[in-house]
Amino acid sequence: MKKKRKVIRLSLISLVLLGFLFLHFYVPRFITEIKNPLIESFKSKQPPQTTESFKNSSLNGKALQITSFDGTPLSCYLTYSNDTVTKGTIILLHGIRSRKEHFVALSKRLANAGYNAVAVDVRAHGESGGTHCTFGVKEKKDISKIIDYLITEEKITTPIGVWGQSLGGAIGLQAMGTDKRIDYGIIESTFTDFETITHDYFRFHLGFNWKPLTHYLVHRAGKIADFNPEEAKPIAYCEKITQPILLVHGNQDQRIHIKYAKENFAAIPSLQKEFLEIDQANHLNVWKVGGDAYFEKVIGFIDKN
Repeated sequence: MKKKRKVIRLSLISLVLLGFLFLHFYVPRFITEIKNPLIESFKSKQPPQTTESFKNSSLNGKALQITSFDGTPLSCYLTYSNDTVTKGTIILLHGIRSRKEHFVALSKRLANAGYNAVAVDVRAHGESGGTHCTFGVKEKKDISKIIDYLITEEKITTPIGVWGQSLGGAIGLQAMGTDKRIDYGIIESTFTDFETITHDYFRFHLGFNWKPLTHYLVHRAGKIADFNPEEAKPIAYCEKITQPILLVHGNQDQRIHIKYAKENFAAIPSLQKEFLEIDQANHLNVWKVGGDAYFEKVIGFIDKN
């Protein structure tokens, strides 16, 4: 009997130790590691979209490979305006675990409206290099390198804007607060700071959230991905935004609550700021619910600014 109790005790200690090691070394990777092998194994086995999606769409454009500040290669696709006079150039930033091909139809719409569009594979996504997402800490510097390239290599002198969704919106806010060469922004469905939204996502996906554990995992994720989570705060950069900006959010968004968009909006000192609430839209269907009328409003905002 003593021997049996000893075996049980050692088994329990081993399980607890293994659980801690899993929490410490692997669980944080689910937060930042986009190309995580375990997550990839659950994805659809369909061939992923690539830059060929743009080439096959009959758009007038070209693929770009841009090296960022830390040597990370960034894959982009530049679509040229269909007008003889180009009104501006818009950098398109997708959400987490998405890719630039999400913007094929939008690039065509913008080209027909007189704008160049630069669809970006955010670092660690799509055909860009890198393994970890840093929720804007490094990505905002990537945007500055893309702007450098557009100005020096593509000789683009038209106003440059950003249009970001979710993660892309968070990157857009941080980039606008940092790089004043960005003349305007459209920011959809984004958050105020990385740790807060991680708490929310744990609750949304798992049905519960224990803040001390989530806080620990967030900071472990930062160490693994080589960034400071305290710097991933779009709302802090909102305080530096003086450019024209349009914030958009669906009022049925259960992933990122509309209250965060309103907090970001309140923090922005720009005298040319607008807030657009999409009735009955959730996190993923703002464009579908808003329809053509929504795109007309956004392009009207861009034309004005």
